[in-house]
Amino acid sequence: MNIPEITTWEFGISQVKISMSYPLRWVNSYVLHNSSGIVIVDPGPRNSVTEDEWKKALDKLGYTLEDVSGIFVTHHHPDHYGLAGWFQSQCGAQVYMSQRSYDESLLMWGNDTDINVKLTLWLQQHGLPDELASQIEQHLLDFIPQVSPTPDITIVERGSYLKLGGLSWLVIETGGHAPGHLSLYNEELGIMMCGDAVLPQISPNVSLIPGSDPDPLYSFMNGLMKLKLYEVNQVFPGHRHPFSMFHKRIDDLLAHHEQRLIEVEKLLVQSPQNGFEICTSLFPKKLSLHQMRFAMCEALAHLQELVRRGKVQSSVSMLDGATIFNTTPQPPN
Repeated sequence: MNIPEITTWEFGISQVKISMSYPLRWVNSYVLHNSSGIVIVDPGPRNSVTEDEWKKALDKLGYTLEDVSGIFVTHHHPDHYGLAGWFQSQCGAQVYMSQRSYDESLLMWGNDTDINVKLTLWLQQHGLPDELASQIEQHLLDFIPQVSPTPDITIVERGSYLKLGGLSWLVIETGGHAPGHLSLYNEELGIMMCGDAVLPQISPNVSLIPGSDPDPLYSFMNGLMKLKLYEVNQVFPGHRHPFSMFHKRIDDLLAHHEQRLIEVEKLLVQSPQNGFEICTSLFPKKLSLHQMRFAMCEALAHLQELVRRGKVQSSVSMLDGATIFNTTPQPPN
Protein backbone atom coordinates (compact mmCIF):
# COMPACT_ATOMS: atom_id res chain seq x y z
CA MET A 1 0.00 0.00 0.00
CA ASN A 2 1.17 3.51 -0.76
CA ILE A 3 2.25 6.06 1.81
CA PRO A 4 -0.44 8.76 1.94
CA GLU A 5 0.48 12.16 0.55
CA ILE A 6 1.90 14.40 3.29
CA THR A 7 2.37 18.16 3.06
CA THR A 8 4.24 19.98 5.80
CA TRP A 9 3.08 23.54 6.48
CA GLU A 10 4.42 26.21 8.75
CA PHE A 11 3.69 26.32 12.47
CA GLY A 12 4.21 22.58 13.03
CA ILE A 13 1.26 21.36 10.96
CA SER A 14 1.39 18.37 8.60
CA GLN A 15 -1.51 17.62 6.26
CA VAL A 16 -2.05 13.88 5.70
CA LYS A 17 -4.43 12.72 2.97
CA ILE A 18 -6.24 9.64 4.28
CA SER A 19 -8.16 7.57 1.75
CA MET A 20 -11.95 7.57 1.59
CA SER A 21 -14.58 6.64 -0.95
CA TYR A 22 -15.43 8.41 -4.20
CA PRO A 23 -16.18 11.23 -4.98
CA LEU A 24 -14.17 12.94 -2.21
CA ARG A 25 -11.32 10.35 -2.40
CA TRP A 26 -9.48 11.65 0.66
CA VAL A 27 -10.06 13.44 3.94
CA ASN A 28 -7.54 15.91 5.30
CA SER A 29 -6.12 14.80 8.61
CA TYR A 30 -3.68 17.11 10.35
CA VAL A 31 -0.76 16.24 12.59
CA LEU A 32 0.11 18.94 15.14
CA HIS A 33 3.69 18.48 16.22
CA ASN A 34 5.00 19.03 19.74
CA SER A 35 8.02 17.83 21.70
CA SER A 36 5.77 16.00 24.18
CA GLY A 37 3.80 14.08 21.53
CA ILE A 38 1.57 14.74 18.57
CA VAL A 39 -2.13 15.45 18.19
CA ILE A 40 -4.11 14.31 15.15
CA VAL A 41 -7.09 16.33 13.94
CA ASP A 42 -9.77 14.17 12.24
CA PRO A 43 -8.01 10.82 11.73
CA GLY A 44 -10.40 9.56 9.01
CA PRO A 45 -12.59 6.47 8.53
CA ARG A 46 -11.49 3.13 9.92
CA ASN A 47 -10.61 0.21 7.66
CA SER A 48 -7.53 -1.89 7.00
CA VAL A 49 -6.28 0.54 4.33
CA THR A 50 -6.45 3.63 6.55
CA GLU A 51 -4.88 1.83 9.51
CA ASP A 52 -1.93 0.93 7.29
CA GLU A 53 -1.78 4.45 5.85
CA TRP A 54 -1.44 5.92 9.32
CA LYS A 55 1.33 3.54 10.33
CA LYS A 56 3.26 4.49 7.20
CA ALA A 57 2.51 8.21 7.55
CA LEU A 58 3.67 8.27 11.16
CA ASP A 59 6.82 6.39 10.23
CA LYS A 60 7.57 8.89 7.45
CA LEU A 61 7.06 11.74 9.90
CA GLY A 62 9.40 10.06 12.40
CA TYR A 63 6.79 8.85 14.90
CA THR A 64 5.12 5.69 16.13
CA LEU A 65 1.60 5.13 17.40
CA GLU A 66 2.89 5.60 20.95
CA ASP A 67 3.75 9.23 20.11
CA VAL A 68 0.07 10.09 19.50
CA SER A 69 -1.13 11.80 22.69
CA GLY A 70 -4.44 13.17 21.44
CA ILE A 71 -7.12 12.97 18.75
CA PHE A 72 -9.23 16.07 18.09
CA VAL A 73 -12.50 15.36 16.28
CA THR A 74 -14.26 18.25 14.55
CA HIS A 75 -17.51 16.29 14.12
CA HIS A 76 -19.07 12.84 14.27
CA HIS A 77 -19.16 11.85 10.57
CA PRO A 78 -17.27 8.60 9.88
CA ASP A 79 -14.73 10.19 7.53
CA HIS A 80 -13.55 12.41 10.40
CA TYR A 81 -14.36 10.52 13.61
CA GLY A 82 -13.92 6.92 12.48
CA LEU A 83 -10.38 6.05 13.57
CA ALA A 84 -10.56 7.89 16.91
CA GLY A 85 -11.46 4.78 18.90
CA TRP A 86 -8.86 2.67 17.08
CA PHE A 87 -6.09 5.16 17.90
CA GLN A 88 -7.21 5.24 21.52
CA SER A 89 -7.13 1.44 21.68
CA GLN A 90 -3.61 1.41 20.21
CA CYS A 91 -1.94 4.13 22.30
CA GLY A 92 -4.40 5.44 24.92
CA ALA A 93 -4.71 8.84 23.25
CA GLN A 94 -7.30 11.26 24.60
CA VAL A 95 -10.14 11.91 22.17
CA TYR A 96 -11.46 15.49 22.21
CA MET A 97 -15.01 16.15 20.99
CA SER A 98 -17.98 18.39 21.77
CA GLN A 99 -20.82 17.00 23.86
CA ARG A 100 -23.33 17.62 21.05
CA SER A 101 -21.13 15.88 18.51
CA TYR A 102 -20.72 12.89 20.82
CA ASP A 103 -24.50 12.76 21.28
CA GLU A 104 -24.92 12.78 17.49
CA SER A 105 -22.45 9.91 17.18
CA LEU A 106 -24.64 7.88 19.54
CA LEU A 107 -27.76 8.85 17.55
CA MET A 108 -26.15 7.57 14.35
CA TRP A 109 -23.84 4.79 15.52
CA GLY A 110 -24.78 3.94 19.11
CA ASN A 111 -25.71 0.40 20.18
CA ASP A 112 -29.27 1.36 21.13
CA THR A 113 -30.11 3.65 18.22
CA ASP A 114 -33.06 3.02 15.93
CA ILE A 115 -32.15 5.77 13.45
CA ASN A 116 -31.79 3.16 10.68
CA VAL A 117 -35.51 2.36 10.89
CA LYS A 118 -36.64 5.92 11.63
CA LEU A 119 -34.71 7.44 8.74
CA THR A 120 -36.02 4.84 6.30
CA LEU A 121 -39.65 5.49 7.26
CA TRP A 122 -39.12 9.26 7.30
CA LEU A 123 -37.60 9.33 3.82
CA GLN A 124 -40.45 7.18 2.52
CA GLN A 125 -42.89 9.68 4.02
CA HIS A 126 -41.12 12.36 1.97
CA GLY A 127 -41.41 10.39 -1.27
CA LEU A 128 -38.24 8.31 -1.52
CA PRO A 129 -39.19 5.31 -3.72
CA ASP A 130 -39.46 1.95 -1.96
CA GLU A 131 -36.64 0.41 -4.01
CA LEU A 132 -34.24 3.01 -2.59
CA ALA A 133 -35.75 3.24 0.88
CA SER A 134 -35.42 -0.52 1.33
CA GLN A 135 -31.63 -0.15 1.12
CA ILE A 136 -31.22 2.67 3.67
CA GLU A 137 -31.17 0.55 6.83
CA GLN A 138 -28.33 -1.70 5.67
CA HIS A 139 -26.56 1.27 4.12
CA LEU A 140 -26.31 2.95 7.52
CA LEU A 141 -25.32 -0.28 9.28
CA ASP A 142 -22.42 -0.61 6.84
CA PHE A 143 -20.81 2.46 8.43
CA ILE A 144 -20.51 0.84 11.89
CA PRO A 145 -17.10 -0.80 11.22
CA GLN A 146 -15.76 2.61 10.12
CA VAL A 147 -16.48 4.13 13.56
CA SER A 148 -15.64 1.20 15.84
CA PRO A 149 -14.61 0.92 18.60
CA THR A 150 -16.39 3.82 20.30
CA PRO A 151 -13.80 5.93 22.12
CA ASP A 152 -13.98 7.40 25.61
CA ILE A 153 -14.44 11.12 25.06
CA THR A 154 -12.90 14.17 26.68
CA ILE A 155 -15.61 16.79 26.26
CA VAL A 156 -14.47 20.15 24.86
CA GLU A 157 -16.50 23.27 25.66
CA ARG A 158 -17.14 25.99 23.10
CA GLY A 159 -15.15 29.13 23.84
CA SER A 160 -12.46 27.22 25.71
CA TYR A 161 -8.78 27.14 24.76
CA LEU A 162 -6.78 24.01 24.03
CA LYS A 163 -2.99 23.74 23.86
CA LEU A 164 -2.36 21.42 20.91
CA GLY A 165 0.87 21.05 19.00
CA GLY A 166 2.54 23.87 20.90
CA LEU A 167 -0.15 26.40 19.91
CA SER A 168 -3.14 27.78 21.80
CA TRP A 169 -6.44 27.24 19.97
CA LEU A 170 -9.83 28.81 20.57
CA VAL A 171 -12.63 26.23 20.25
CA ILE A 172 -15.51 27.48 18.07
CA GLU A 173 -18.75 25.49 17.87
CA THR A 174 -21.13 25.78 14.91
CA GLY A 175 -23.91 23.63 13.49
CA GLY A 176 -25.63 22.84 10.23
CA HIS A 177 -23.28 20.43 8.54
CA ALA A 178 -23.05 18.53 11.82
CA PRO A 179 -24.46 19.56 15.21
CA GLY A 180 -21.68 20.38 17.63
CA HIS A 181 -19.08 20.86 14.89
CA LEU A 182 -15.85 22.28 16.33
CA SER A 183 -13.28 24.48 14.61
CA LEU A 184 -9.89 25.50 16.02
CA TYR A 185 -8.65 29.09 15.70
CA ASN A 186 -5.25 30.54 16.56
CA GLU A 187 -5.64 34.30 16.70
CA GLU A 188 -1.94 35.15 16.76
CA LEU A 189 -1.23 33.41 13.45
CA GLY A 190 -4.71 33.75 11.91
CA ILE A 191 -5.04 29.98 11.40
CA MET A 192 -8.42 28.23 11.23
CA MET A 193 -8.80 24.45 11.26
CA CYS A 194 -12.45 24.20 10.28
CA GLY A 195 -13.25 20.59 9.42
CA ASP A 196 -16.28 20.69 7.13
CA ALA A 197 -17.72 23.99 8.40
CA VAL A 198 -16.22 25.82 5.40
CA LEU A 199 -14.87 23.97 2.37
CA PRO A 200 -13.24 25.28 -0.80
CA GLN A 201 -14.86 24.43 -4.14
CA ILE A 202 -17.62 22.24 -2.71
CA SER A 203 -20.56 23.08 -0.48
CA PRO A 204 -20.72 21.15 2.81
CA ASN A 205 -23.78 18.93 2.97
CA VAL A 206 -26.58 20.24 5.19
CA SER A 207 -28.99 17.46 6.12
CA LEU A 208 -32.31 17.39 7.94
CA ILE A 209 -32.73 14.05 9.73
CA PRO A 210 -35.17 12.96 12.44
CA GLY A 211 -33.95 13.42 16.01
CA SER A 212 -31.18 15.87 15.10
CA ASP A 213 -31.14 19.65 14.51
CA PRO A 214 -34.68 20.69 13.45
CA ASP A 215 -33.37 23.69 11.47
CA PRO A 216 -29.96 22.67 10.06
CA LEU A 217 -29.74 25.21 7.23
CA TYR A 218 -30.58 28.03 9.62
CA SER A 219 -27.85 26.72 11.96
CA PHE A 220 -25.37 26.39 9.10
CA MET A 221 -25.86 29.93 7.84
CA ASN A 222 -25.69 31.36 11.35
CA GLY A 223 -22.49 29.38 11.87
CA LEU A 224 -20.97 30.89 8.74
CA MET A 225 -21.78 34.38 9.96
CA LYS A 226 -20.15 33.54 13.29
CA LEU A 227 -16.99 32.25 11.61
CA LYS A 228 -16.84 35.34 9.43
CA LEU A 229 -16.10 37.43 12.53
CA TYR A 230 -12.57 36.01 12.75
CA GLU A 231 -9.51 37.34 10.93
CA VAL A 232 -8.11 34.35 9.06
CA ASN A 233 -4.95 34.13 6.97
CA GLN A 234 -4.80 30.37 6.39
CA VAL A 235 -7.58 27.79 6.42
CA PHE A 236 -7.09 24.05 6.91
CA PRO A 237 -10.34 22.34 5.78
CA GLY A 238 -11.48 18.74 6.00
CA HIS A 239 -11.57 18.24 2.22
CA ARG A 240 -9.81 19.58 -0.85
CA HIS A 241 -6.84 21.88 -0.28
CA PRO A 242 -5.93 24.48 2.34
CA PHE A 243 -6.84 27.99 1.20
CA SER A 244 -6.72 31.63 2.25
CA MET A 245 -9.86 33.44 0.99
CA PHE A 246 -11.92 32.55 4.05
CA HIS A 247 -14.40 35.46 4.07
CA LYS A 248 -15.03 35.25 0.34
CA ARG A 249 -15.71 31.54 0.56
CA ILE A 250 -18.21 32.14 3.37
CA ASP A 251 -19.98 34.78 1.26
CA ASP A 252 -20.10 32.35 -1.67
CA LEU A 253 -21.66 29.62 0.49
CA LEU A 254 -24.27 31.97 1.93
CA ALA A 255 -25.18 33.17 -1.57
CA HIS A 256 -25.37 29.57 -2.82
CA HIS A 257 -27.94 28.59 -0.23
CA GLU A 258 -30.01 31.73 -0.69
CA GLN A 259 -30.15 30.95 -4.40
CA ARG A 260 -31.16 27.37 -3.64
CA LEU A 261 -33.99 28.61 -1.46
CA ILE A 262 -35.23 30.77 -4.33
CA GLU A 263 -35.09 27.76 -6.67
CA VAL A 264 -37.08 25.58 -4.28
CA GLU A 265 -39.73 28.24 -3.76
CA LYS A 266 -40.11 28.67 -7.53
CA LEU A 267 -40.61 24.92 -7.93
CA LEU A 268 -43.38 24.99 -5.34
CA VAL A 269 -45.06 27.98 -6.99
CA GLN A 270 -45.50 25.75 -10.05
CA SER A 271 -47.10 22.91 -8.04
CA PRO A 272 -47.13 21.27 -4.58
CA GLN A 273 -44.38 18.64 -4.38
CA ASN A 274 -42.84 16.16 -1.99
CA GLY A 275 -39.24 16.14 -0.81
CA PHE A 276 -38.09 13.55 -3.35
CA GLU A 277 -39.52 15.57 -6.25
CA ILE A 278 -37.69 18.69 -5.04
CA CYS A 279 -34.52 16.63 -4.56
CA THR A 280 -34.50 15.31 -8.13
CA SER A 281 -34.99 18.83 -9.47
CA LEU A 282 -32.08 20.20 -7.43
CA PHE A 283 -29.84 17.17 -8.06
CA PRO A 284 -30.80 15.84 -11.52
CA LYS A 285 -27.72 13.66 -12.09
CA LYS A 286 -27.74 9.93 -11.33
CA LEU A 287 -26.68 9.46 -7.71
CA SER A 288 -25.44 6.54 -5.65
CA LEU A 289 -27.55 5.55 -2.65
CA HIS A 290 -25.14 7.41 -0.34
CA GLN A 291 -25.31 10.54 -2.48
CA MET A 292 -29.10 10.27 -2.75
CA ARG A 293 -29.45 10.12 1.03
CA PHE A 294 -27.38 13.28 1.40
CA ALA A 295 -29.17 15.02 -1.49
CA MET A 296 -32.62 14.12 -0.17
CA CYS A 297 -31.83 15.29 3.35
CA GLU A 298 -30.32 18.52 2.00
CA ALA A 299 -33.43 19.21 -0.10
CA LEU A 300 -35.50 18.71 3.04
CA ALA A 301 -33.22 21.09 4.95
CA HIS A 302 -34.00 23.80 2.39
CA LEU A 303 -37.71 23.05 2.53
CA GLN A 304 -37.61 23.30 6.32
CA GLU A 305 -35.84 26.67 6.14
CA LEU A 306 -38.59 27.97 3.85
CA VAL A 307 -41.16 26.67 6.34
CA ARG A 308 -39.28 28.46 9.15
CA ARG A 309 -39.34 31.69 7.11
CA GLY A 310 -43.08 31.35 6.60
CA LYS A 311 -42.85 31.01 2.81
CA VAL A 312 -43.76 27.31 2.58
CA GLN A 313 -46.09 25.03 4.49
CA SER A 314 -46.36 21.26 4.68
CA SER A 315 -49.32 18.94 5.00
CA VAL A 316 -49.53 15.24 5.83
CA SER A 317 -51.95 13.00 3.98
CA MET A 318 -54.45 11.23 6.24
CA LEU A 319 -54.53 8.42 3.70
CA ASP A 320 -50.88 7.34 3.48
CA GLY A 321 -48.92 9.72 5.74
CA ALA A 322 -47.09 11.33 2.82
CA THR A 323 -45.81 14.88 3.32
CA ILE A 324 -46.45 17.50 0.63
CA PHE A 325 -45.03 21.03 0.51
CA ASN A 326 -46.65 24.07 -1.04
CA THR A 327 -46.16 27.82 -0.91
CA THR A 328 -47.84 29.77 1.88
CA PRO A 329 -50.43 32.32 0.71
CA GLN A 330 -48.98 35.76 1.29
CA PRO A 331 -51.18 38.62 2.54
CA PRO A 332 -51.81 41.42 0.00
CA ASN A 333 -49.57 44.46 0.22
